[in-house]
Amino acid sequence: MFDSIRVIAIDGPTGSGKGTISRELARRLGWHLLDSGALYRLVALAAIEQGISMNDPVRLVRIATTMDIEFSSAEDNERILLSNIDVTTRIRTEDCGVAASKIASQPTVRTALLQRQRGFLRAPGLVADGRDMASVVFPDALVKVFLTATEVERVKRRHNQLKQKGIDVSLPALSREIAERDKRDANRKVAPLKPADGAYILDSTEMTPDQVVDRVCGWLGVAVGCV
Repeated sequence: MFDSIRVIAIDGPTGSGKGTISRELARRLGWHLLDSGALYRLVALAAIEQGISMNDPVRLVRIATTMDIEFSSAEDNERILLSNIDVTTRIRTEDCGVAASKIASQPTVRTALLQRQRGFLRAPGLVADGRDMASVVFPDALVKVFLTATEVERVKRRHNQLKQKGIDVSLPALSREIAERDKRDANRKVAPLKPADGAYILDSTEMTPDQVVDRVCGWLGVAVGCV
């Protein structure tokens, strides 16, 4: 299905570092980037602003298929627009993340976003970051990675990310939210969070981002016969 364009699919739970790794991989390779979690967060934010319940699949699907979004970057600064309004920071709050996780458990919403996700596939290649990139969205990805870390490390990383964005959240509350999200993502009926067949499983707890990127680039080299 995706033979002509190379894909690296990186899945993993919150705080595993997949966003950081995916962005650096895309930069190093000169490939495009898909932050699939941002799409679910955009649906969540639009629903919150419109007063729509996270348990209203019909209206959520309508948002998923019609929302006007734009992803752009300049000088390494990511910008995400929803209806021409910059929501880059707003979609990264924990409230939005929790709502997005609830939305992601609904099969009809996942189906509605599937083609939008695949629409990011462009030459010369794509680095796709999410929770079902290798298992569902890009099952023929050239390299599949399931990135993880200990729960303590993931909570610490997420807490630091939020602090850097000026978002204040307590460690105990964040730990509870991540544990609940992990459970919800792993136990949903459609596309549960788990390593895809043929995926490399990498624990990044004791690794720097550069070490992880080097490892994935090494796997890419093996896949294309360059090492």
